[in-house]
Amino acid sequence: MTIRPCLPWPHPVLKAPAATVEAITDDIRAIWADMIDTMEAMPGYGLAAVQIGIPLRLAVVDCSTERGQAIRMANPEILHASVQNRTHEEASPNLPGVSATIERPRAVTVRFMNDRGEMEDRDFVHLWATSVQHQIDHLAGKMFFDHLSPLKRKMLLAKAEKLRRRG
Repeated sequence: MTIRPCLPWPHPVLKAPAATVEAITDDIRAIWADMIDTMEAMPGYGLAAVQIGIPLRLAVVDCSTERGQAIRMANPEILHASVQNRTHEEASPNLPGVSATIERPRAVTVRFMNDRGEMEDRDFVHLWATSVQHQIDHLAGKMFFDHLSPLKRKMLLAKAEKLRRRG
């Protein structure tokens, strides 16, 4: 079990688009395993590789109640998003101590390369959809607070900085 540290925002890796994964190798599977261990230790519903300093388009998501159902994704992309939205309180281990209510599509269809190296299209709804979208944002160099108004974003980042200085 390897739990990797999460990079603190505003680390440059968190602000840049991640690189495409060309093939699923043993190294990629090992990264996914570390990501799942890290996600479970937080605990969280998902993790993108950039959050632990790996600039590759890799994500894991597990919103199951019993856990142990993590979906491993390489190069995830949203093919379709519902017009109906849902709100959810979102946060990130890269910016501890703060969160915000974010509105996102309630359902998405995502295409990704799975752990067998096959392209897969899968529908996600509710919390699963929120988490997948959150991870895809990370892979594009975005954070959850990028969905806030400029004023709310400024206030959230000021609060995070105050918490960071307190130690």
